[in-house]
Amino acid sequence: MIDSRKEGRERRGEGGEGGRQGSREEGGEGGLGCAVLSSTYLQCPHSGHDRDSPGRRTGVAPGFPRVSADATMHVKKHLLKCLHRLQKGPGYTYKELLVWYCNNTNTHGPKRIICEGPKKKAMWFLITLLFTSLVCWQWGVFIKTYLSWEVSVSLSIGFKTMDFPAVTVCNASPFQYSRVRHLLKDLDELMEAVLERILAPEQSYGNASRALNSTLWDYMPLVLIDEQNPHRPVVLDLFGDNHNGSAPGRTCTAQACKVAMRLCSLNGTVCTFRNFTSATQAVTEWYLLQATNIFSQVPNHELVEMGYPAERLILACLFGAEPCSYRNFTSIFHPDYGNCYIFNWGMTEKALPSSNPGAEFGLKLILDIGQDDYVPFLTSTAGARLMLHEQRSYPFIKDKGIYAMSGTETSIGVLVDRLERKGEPYSQCTMNGSDVPVRNLYSDYNTTYSIQACIRSCFQDHMIQNCSCGHYLYPLPRGQSYCNNRQFPDWAYCYSHLRMSVVQRETCINMCKESCNDTQYKMTISMADWPSEASEDWIFHVLSQERDQSTNITLSRKGIVKLNIYFQEFNYRTFEESAANNIVWLLSNLGGQFGFWMGGSVLCLIEFGEILIDFVWITIIKLVAFAKSLRQRRAQARYAGPPPTVAELVEAHTNFGFQPDVARPGPDPGTYADEQTLPIPGTPPPNYDSLRLQPLDVIESDSEGDAI
Repeated sequence: MIDSRKEGRERRGEGGEGGRQGSREEGGEGGLGCAVLSSTYLQCPHSGHDRDSPGRRTGVAPGFPRVSADATMHVKKHLLKCLHRLQKGPGYTYKELLVWYCNNTNTHGPKRIICEGPKKKAMWFLITLLFTSLVCWQWGVFIKTYLSWEVSVSLSIGFKTMDFPAVTVCNASPFQYSRVRHLLKDLDELMEAVLERILAPEQSYGNASRALNSTLWDYMPLVLIDEQNPHRPVVLDLFGDNHNGSAPGRTCTAQACKVAMRLCSLNGTVCTFRNFTSATQAVTEWYLLQATNIFSQVPNHELVEMGYPAERLILACLFGAEPCSYRNFTSIFHPDYGNCYIFNWGMTEKALPSSNPGAEFGLKLILDIGQDDYVPFLTSTAGARLMLHEQRSYPFIKDKGIYAMSGTETSIGVLVDRLERKGEPYSQCTMNGSDVPVRNLYSDYNTTYSIQACIRSCFQDHMIQNCSCGHYLYPLPRGQSYCNNRQFPDWAYCYSHLRMSVVQRETCINMCKESCNDTQYKMTISMADWPSEASEDWIFHVLSQERDQSTNITLSRKGIVKLNIYFQEFNYRTFEESAANNIVWLLSNLGGQFGFWMGGSVLCLIEFGEILIDFVWITIIKLVAFAKSLRQRRAQARYAGPPPTVAELVEAHTNFGFQPDVARPGPDPGTYADEQTLPIPGTPPPNYDSLRLQPLDVIESDSEGDAI
C-alpha cells in the first residue's frame, strides 16, 4: 500500500533473517525444506543431485512429459508464495493503520484530529463524530425512501387510429321460458304458493288444497320471523300445516314479520337463517338458488339450446359503411345471461380498426330481446346487457356490463384509457398470470389474464375444497361436479357461509394480482325513445317482415333495443407508472450529503473500504498466529519434560545384562572374576523411533519464493 508499511515489515523481518538463512541453504533452491521427525534427525526430500533416481529430479515418475513436471512445480511455487504472504501479513498493528489513515485520507476531519493539539484534537473529534452521525442518518433516510419503491404516474395523450373494442351483447333473460317451462314447473308452482302465503297468510292457509312438490322446499325453506319480542323471536314455517299435519300456532304478514331463508347441514342439525329486509329480495334469492340446483344438472349443450339464438336476438348490424350480421359474432354461454354474442373478439381474425371517430363510423345494432318469453321469476329486468372490452379477453359482463333499455336508442361514446403499471418490486402486478398461485379456470376460453378471472377461479377452488362441489355460475375443473340438492344436500348452507366469509375474500384478493397492462373504455351514454310515434308503424312492419317473412307486425316497442357504439375521438390517454426514486437519485443524494457534511467523495469511501479490508486482514493474521501457538502449546503439553539427549538415548539402548568373556589371571583361565566390567557403549537409536514425533513447524523466509 504505502512505503511506510513496507519499511515496517522490513524492520520486523531483520531479526529472523539469520535464523532462516541456514534452512534456506539446506533446503536447496526449491524451498521445500525438511520435515522434522525428532529433535535430532531430519528427513529431507531427494534433491536434483540424486544420480541414481532420474525420475525424482523433476518430482514425477520416469516417462512423463517434462512440461507436466514444470507446471506442477510452478503451481507449488505460487501456493508457497500465497502461504508466505498469509503468514507475514501487511505488517501493521491496529494503531499504526489508524494513524496512517488519518494522515492520508482526503476527508478533512481525521487529519485535524492527528495534527492539532489536545484541545483542538478533542474538538475536531466531536465535530467529526457529529457530522458522521448526520451523514449516516441522512443516508438511512434516503435508502429507506428508495427501498419503499414508490412510483409516480405520468399522463400522456396520443392520437392515432385505434382498433375497435370487442362488444359483447346478451339478453337480460338467460333462457326462453317456452323452452325451460318443463324444468321449472314444480318450482314455479311452489313460488306461487309462497307468494300467496306471504301476501295473504289467512286466506292461503284456508284454501291450501294444491299438492306441491315438497322436495325442493325441504332443502331451502322460507320462514317468517316474528320479532315482536326481540329477545325471543318466533320462527314460523310458511308451509307448517302441509308438512307437520297441523296448522301453525300463529300467522303474520310480511309487513309484521321478516322473511328469511333457513339453510341447514348435517341432516338439519345445524341451521342458520339468512335474513332479508324485503320479501322481494328473499323470494328472488330463494328462487335463484333453487333454479341453480335445477340447471346445474342439465348438460351444457341443452342449456345453449334453451337460450336465445343469434338470428333471433340480432335483427340488424352495421359497422361503419359495411353491413354485418349475426354470423360476424362469436357465441359463448354465460350462466347469468345465457347465450352471449361477441363482435370483434379477435380470436380467429384480426381486430377491426375504426377509420374515423363519430357515430357514423361505429357499430349500429338492432336487437330483439323477446320480452314476452322471459322467465317470470328468474329475471325481473328487461333489456339488453352489453360490455366493451379488449380483444381476446373474457367478458365479465355481470360486473362491468351496462343495461340498454328496450324501446330506446342508446348511444355510447367511447374514450380509451391505457394503464401501464410497473412490476416487481414497485407493485404486485403480473404480465400474463403465470406467477399467480391460482389455477385459471377460464383458460379453456383461450383468453388473457384478468383479476376477475383469478378471483372467481379462487372462489371456485375454495368451493370445491369446502363443499366438495363447484358452483354453477363458475367454470368447473375437470373431474368435479356441480352442486345440487340430490348429490350434495348441504351445498346451499356451505355456499352461503363461504360467500359471506371475509377470510375467504381476503385470501383470494391477496393471492390474485392485477394485470400490469390494462385498457379501460370510458363510456358516455345517452338515450332517446326509438322508434318515434310517427315512424313506429313502418319500422315495425319492415323489421317484422325481415324476421318472420310476414306482413303482420310481430314486434313491439317493449322488445326492441337500438345501440350506437363509436369513438368520440381518437385521442387516447396513457397512465404510465415510473419509479419515483431511481438509482441516480439515490447516488446523487448520498454523495451530496457526504460532500456537504464531510467534504468527501467516492475516493474517500474507497479509502475507508481499504482500511476495513486491512483491519480484517490483520485480524486473520492474528487469529492464525494464535491458533498456531495454541497448537504448539498443546503438542508440548503431551511430554513431561524436554526431549532426551544423545547420552540418554545411548543409555536407554544399552544392554546391561550383556558381559564380555574376560579371563581371570591365575592358574585356571576358565574361571571369571567376581567384579563386573564397565558396560560397552550402545549404538545410537534407529531411525524408526515413530513414538517420539515432534510437531512440524513451517520455517519462514524473507524471500517470498522460499517458504518452507
